[in-house]
Amino acid sequence: MTVRIVFETHSWSEDNEHGIATGWLPGRLSGRGRTAARELGRRRRPAGFAAVFASDLARAVETAQIAFAGSHLPILLDWRLRECDYGDLNGALAAAVRGQAVARIESPFPGGESWERASGRVHGFLRDLPTRWAGTRVLVIGHQATRFGFERYLCRRALIDVVSEEFRWRPGWEYVLDETLPC
Repeated sequence: MTVRIVFETHSWSEDNEHGIATGWLPGRLSGRGRTAARELGRRRRPAGFAAVFASDLARAVETAQIAFAGSHLPILLDWRLRECDYGDLNGALAAAVRGQAVARIESPFPGGESWERASGRVHGFLRDLPTRWAGTRVLVIGHQATRFGFERYLCRRALIDVVSEEFRWRPGWEYVLDETLPC
């Protein structure tokens, strides 16, 4: 049985405004981000979700809480949806992290993890999702590492291709999780 997944990135953070790669640091939404989170709620509330899953990093939690304030949807936090741990580069300039992205597919960031490992966390989340949520539609609020994992495992894309492409924000990505999820 399938699970339909709608993925949204966390809203714009203060670090995004300053060109900082937050990584595993908590981060906070900016004024622009809080406005975008309210818009996310207006856009997604009538969409028939069974639950909202979010990374446990503060910027994703804040996005979910603002977007679904007053809603009866459960908001479930999962650490496996976190951004890549940039290790020594958590909080560094985003350009410095992007400059190392392809080199860090299998080789971890110093003191952190690789994109391979980060997407592997997302794979674990995907394996567990049908246990309770088969036959439903869920919303996931996460980070670029979350999307990389979805693209890798649900779209069967090579991680190097996903990591190498330029990010272009859009109002959500839609995925279908079925019984063919690779091991």
